[in-house]
Amino acid sequence: MTTGQFGSRSAAAFLAAIFSAAIQDGAQAQTALDLPTIDVRGGAGSLTVPGTDIAREAIQRTPGAVSVVPDTAFRQSPAATIKDIVDYVPGVFAQPKWGDDTRLSIRGSGLSRNFHLRSTQLLMDGVIPINTADGYGDFQEIDPSFYRYVEVYKGSNALRFGANALGGAINFVMPTGYDAPRAQVRVDAGSFGTIRTQGAAAGVNGPFDYYLSGSVSRTDGYRDHSDGHAARFSGNIGYRFSPDVETRFYLNANTVRQRIPGEVDRTTALTTPERGWSDNLVNDWQRNIDTVRLANKTTIRLDNTVIDLGVFAIDRRLMHPIFQWLDYRYREYGAFARAVDDRSIGGFRNRLTVGVNVHNGENDARQYANVGGQKNGLLSALKQQSQNYSAYAENAFYVLPQLAIVTGLQYLHAVRDQKVVFSANGDVPGRSDFDLWSPKAGLLYEIDKDWQVFANVSRSQEAPSFGESVAPNFMNPALPTLRFFDIRAQRATTFEFGTRGRRGEDFTWDFAVYRSQIRNELQCFYSAFGNCNVTNADRTIHQGVEAAVGATLWKGIAVQAEKPDRLWLNVAYTYNDFRYDGDATFGNNELPGAPPHYVRAELLYKHPSGFSFGPNIEWVPQAYFVDSANTLKSDPYLLWGLKAAYENGKGFSAYVEGRNLSNQTYIASASIIDRATPTSRLFNPGTGRALYAGMRMEW
Repeated sequence: MTTGQFGSRSAAAFLAAIFSAAIQDGAQAQTALDLPTIDVRGGAGSLTVPGTDIAREAIQRTPGAVSVVPDTAFRQSPAATIKDIVDYVPGVFAQPKWGDDTRLSIRGSGLSRNFHLRSTQLLMDGVIPINTADGYGDFQEIDPSFYRYVEVYKGSNALRFGANALGGAINFVMPTGYDAPRAQVRVDAGSFGTIRTQGAAAGVNGPFDYYLSGSVSRTDGYRDHSDGHAARFSGNIGYRFSPDVETRFYLNANTVRQRIPGEVDRTTALTTPERGWSDNLVNDWQRNIDTVRLANKTTIRLDNTVIDLGVFAIDRRLMHPIFQWLDYRYREYGAFARAVDDRSIGGFRNRLTVGVNVHNGENDARQYANVGGQKNGLLSALKQQSQNYSAYAENAFYVLPQLAIVTGLQYLHAVRDQKVVFSANGDVPGRSDFDLWSPKAGLLYEIDKDWQVFANVSRSQEAPSFGESVAPNFMNPALPTLRFFDIRAQRATTFEFGTRGRRGEDFTWDFAVYRSQIRNELQCFYSAFGNCNVTNADRTIHQGVEAAVGATLWKGIAVQAEKPDRLWLNVAYTYNDFRYDGDATFGNNELPGAPPHYVRAELLYKHPSGFSFGPNIEWVPQAYFVDSANTLKSDPYLLWGLKAAYENGKGFSAYVEGRNLSNQTYIASASIIDRATPTSRLFNPGTGRALYAGMRMEW
């Protein structure tokens, strides 16, 4: 697929044809589809935290690509990283680096960020940000065993969280005392010295409910110098003042210690993947994190309106010996307010969502010389302040009972302010202010309660973080000087259309096609120390196809009953076409960092007793470039595994899973650069053959 074959004009014409037909079909229907107001906080459960079914029903009102991943999709597996959660969500590329760290990109977001995360907002319960105030994030603080379900909002579809970057938002939602077992114990163990234990307790006592969960884990790692251990805790306590008012307090705390093996050259990655980079070993590179997050969320339900109010505070310390010994202390705070009003206006259903968000913080950033993994002399001391104030509104007006016109607008005021206390690194003070407006418009056609067709056009904008800059250095003095306050905000206009739905338990689908036209994309244009220095590209294009299907291929194989056995196929396919658009340096080259095609599939035999068994594959059929000059590629691969699981429905479950059973050497992910050579150290080897097993007991 070339850029010309998938242009915005053809997309607009296609959208017009689809929805013209949809309106005619709706007008000709003999009986209007009854779409009553959805009470997203109804039932006997928590008012502040909707259950999985309610969340799935509510998210389907979004005129764009979104997904709810229930814990049933990932709890019967090692579920150690975010990859285990989102691997079957098309459009999301999540690949391991080392330990719990992952390279995550949604629709090509953040590909130039070779360390940490950019362009996707991570949240806990829609309240607590995992990202720092300037936008970057880490995955080591995420424990999949804590969550009831996970919501994925791509791009501007994440407007309700104030997220306004190309990747959108991922929301990790914990259970409450209303929907969790009274007690739970879980143990997982497997290859490379991996072991994890987790315990949880929950309950309801009058107006109070609570959910508390903690885990400890350790691993020796597949590669040299990749061992780590962690202790994590998450909990919430709710109080119901009345049937229509509930408040909930949150505590999240993490202690993570993780060594970093480092990227290696392509030959090493494919021949001796266990090896770490020598400098990582000599100077004991690590990423260690201590965090405490506190938050409160209160929900008030009126006749036709639901109001959410929340506050949070975060204390986070990053202890990070790499090329220098980074000692960063983040102190952040924020608040949000959101109201959803769903009522009939002049005989037409109308749903209005309005909200505001504040996320501010300061980073006391100190860097020291790293000698053998020890601090050895202060090199810089910076005070980095970030401020983010956003307001948004979205309205869905149903011109027909089954057809909604959705419009929205978000405003973001962002500040990045750096003060230099001391610097031998050449740091300079500076400040950036951004005022960013992002409109959107879309259509949502609900063919029936389980089948939607959608389309939208939206604007997303992203303020840069402190990590974006270019400066000369002794290894490459020819570099230009582009300080962080010279970097412009990234802006994307996205056209999207698709459909999602299900037919009972036997067939589900999720399909979307999109095109993002981007200005000032944060991209790699200059190299220093073998890494990418990020600044603004001129014009780039991200476009692709996202498709997921779940289908019963054969039912009643050996059990002929009300609940027969079945053969279940689950497939997720992503097509990526990311490229420069007439760039002065790189022309129409492909953007580096993501494969053109990515396939995940599993075939499971499911018995009504709770037993399941079957193979799965992970397939990257075509290598991708790792540099903007398009001179060096990764390597295609096909991995296969087997999994058997049992869940008796009475509180006991167990699984055994084998991964990469052919023990193939492969490149799981890669950092990117502007111009690579065959010896460029950019590649993260994938893990070899591995076997895991686990069991869970609930009371």
